[in-house]
Formats: sequence, structure tokens, C-alpha cells
Amino acid sequence: MSKILVTGGTGYIGSHTVVELHKAGYTPVIVDNLSNSNIQILDQIEKIIGVKPQFQEFDLCDVEKTAQFISENPDITGIIHFAASKAVGESVVDPLKYYHNNFFSLINLLNQYREKPINFVFSSSCTVYGEPDNLPVTESAPVKKSTSPYGNTKQIAEEILEETAKAYGNYNVVALRYFNPVGAHESALIGELPNGVPQNLLPFITQTAIGKREKLTVYGNDYDTPDGSCIRDYIHVVDLAKAHVAAIQLLEKGNPNGKYDVFNIGTGNGYSVLEAIAAFENASGQKLNYVVGPRRDGDVVQVWGDVSKAQKELGWDAKLGIDEMMSSAWKWEKYLQENPIA
Repeated sequence: MSKILVTGGTGYIGSHTVVELHKAGYTPVIVDNLSNSNIQILDQIEKIIGVKPQFQEFDLCDVEKTAQFISENPDITGIIHFAASKAVGESVVDPLKYYHNNFFSLINLLNQYREKPINFVFSSSCTVYGEPDNLPVTESAPVKKSTSPYGNTKQIAEEILEETAKAYGNYNVVALRYFNPVGAHESALIGELPNGVPQNLLPFITQTAIGKREKLTVYGNDYDTPDGSCIRDYIHVVDLAKAHVAAIQLLEKGNPNGKYDVFNIGTGNGYSVLEAIAAFENASGQKLNYVVGPRRDGDVVQVWGDVSKAQKELGWDAKLGIDEMMSSAWKWEKYLQENPIA
């Protein structure tokens, strides 16, 4: 079985990807500094797959520890790189933290594999498109100036990877530009575990529904959309995890598009914030306490992706709809209430 390094593998998307890699016959190896995740997630993964994944705790900005890890694991054939600082608001307040952590960890990894063939899947984002000119947005849409240092790190990281793959013969790279991951594993043993106040919509919804938060604020209902609220392409985290496995499999076979490629990963459908709230209420049976507030600076009005390239070339498609997204997230929130992960 091929051994795949999953950086940030105890995080939200990383932990689900570890599960799907194991199911697909791979041996996932996790490196995480636990700055935005919890060590208990390893036990949760073990409950799902029956074995505890190999894990090492260190920061990928540490050159010596990264070199030592790679020398001790010479049979790693692929990397799925999630590890990064990711809070948009914090990146505006402390941009140097984001530029240092997100770039140096990536460059350090790439440098360590200068002499070795490696398949590399990068966790990118639809934020690279900004406010798109046309919908659904395709991979050929222009990359626009980012509204945050976090988004800028995704754009520049893609450029670093494309130029690195072009210059050196040993890197095979796919960047997955995904939209809005939501939901949780069907077992309710892993899911989104935000530190402090959630930055994303769905954990704020579930925390409000269960009583952790007093109310949810919808930022604006006067946008040029059918119900006035912003529209996003929500994708179930399990479908997203499976896309990473499909990307590794594509690279192993040899991507006919060359050494560097990008794919949109979403459902191809847009749901407004108010529609997402209604879907949650329907799936959970819970009435949500929410209020409408003023618009929030930097919010894109509407974005959803054209995912036909991923369907055709990755052989991947999103299978889980909005009801499964909402019901699984609610099941996870209720699990956390009875089994706190601190």
C-alpha cells in the first residue's frame, strides 16, 4: 500500500481524508502541530477505521524535524498538504504570521523532495476567483487580487507549485480549488471542530441550535440574489475527502494534462445563507434563532463552481446533498455535547 503524508491530518478536512485514504487502501501518515486541531481526533479516527494512523507532532516550518521525518519515511509516495493558518480575519490582523507559516511550510516540504519523485495534492480554495465575472466559475476563470492575506497565500502557493513543477522534473502536482466544506462523517465521530467563535456558517448554525451561541447573524439580505443573502457552493466534507484520494490516484497513473493541474471541487449548485438555514431547520427539526445584520466587508455576493472537469478527469462526483450536509453536521454537534473534545 502506498504511504501518503497528510499534513494537518488531525484537522477538519484532513481527518476525513485520512479515513478515505485508508478505505481506498492507502497508508496515511499524519504530521500536525496541533495549532488548530486536537490530538483526540486520532482516537476518533481509530474508532472509524480500526487502526490508529501513524502520527508525528511538529511544525513543518522546522527544517531539521521535517528532514528527519522524511529520512525516516523514505517510502512516502504522495503528499496531501492541508497544514496552514486559515482564519481570514486573523490574516488581516496578522499577515506576517500567515505569510510565514503558509509559505515556509510549503517551501520546506518542496525543498525536502528536490531529489525524489513525489505526487503532491494542494489544498487550495475558490477564494482565488474573488467575485467571479461569470457563473458557474470554471478553472479557466481569471485569478483576482485577494481581499485577505489568507486568500493571497492560496494564490501565491498555486504559483509556487506551478513554477516548481515546471522547473523540476520530479513533482507531479494537483491543486484542488474547493468551495465551502460542511457536514461530518456519518459516524458522527469526526467533524468540524472550530477553536473559539466559528468562522464558518454551518458550525455557527449548529452551535446556535444547540445553545452554545445566543443567535446567528445573517450578514446582509439586500444583495442582488433571489432572497437577498449571499450564495455559496456547499460541499459535504466526505465528498471533498474523496476528491483528494481521486487526485492522488490520477497522479499515480500520470496526469495527461502534465505536471501541474487545477480542479474545482464543489457540487455545481449554489445555496443562499437563508436557504442553508431553512435546510438545516428541515433536516434537524430545530428552529434557529437568527437575525439579519449589515453586510460584512469582503464577502463575495455569489459563487458556485463548474465541476465538469473534476467529474470527467478525476472520475469524481459529489454524491451527498444539502440534507446530508445539514443532518450530519447536527448529529456531530449533538455528539460533541455528550462527548466534549476539549
